Amino acid sequence: MKKRKFKISDIIFVVFIALLLIPQTRTPIQVALNKLKVAVWSPSVEDEEDQEQVVPFEYVVQELNGATKRIAIGQGKVTFLSYWATWCPPCIAELPGIQELYSDYGDKVDFVLLSQEETDKVQRFITKKGYDVPVYIPQMQAPEILQSNSLPTNYIIDAKGNIIIKETGAADWNSNKVRILLDGLLSK
Repeated sequence: MKKRKFKISDIIFVVFIALLLIPQTRTPIQVALNKLKVAVWSPSVEDEEDQEQVVPFEYVVQELNGATKRIAIGQGKVTFLSYWATWCPPCIAELPGIQELYSDYGDKVDFVLLSQEETDKVQRFITKKGYDVPVYIPQMQAPEILQSNSLPTNYIIDAKGNIIIKETGAADWNSNKVRILLDGLLSK
């Protein structure tokens, strides 16, 4: 029987797997891989006949400073709603694009980024990364139509409550496609 020789690609593969097993290197590798996805993946707009509608409601949330706030969803203003976490590599990968979108549309669109984590942990993460997107801790159960078991899950909801985009996993939220969509929704 002929003995198989190791190739450089075999060694690289074994090192890559080993790095994924080490907690300190796993997250940066996963974030980098998700950044590659963000570079090429723009969220998809739901076909009009497939769009679901949220019954208008007020989302009771806690700001990171501890204050309680009520945010109207589906009641006359376009909303960008995101469920995310500081430990989630796809969430970390897409946040820079969400921050850029917020910088340009934050005064016209309600941005609601929701995390179930402890307030101080979220605040440290946001401060360390230099983000100023509005992050909240939900204080109520979302309507069933907005519940998901995957992180991140992001929605763009129009002023009438129609879910125009529902995207699970990392995506490029700062794409021309999303900006054109928002411009169209805001001009209605």
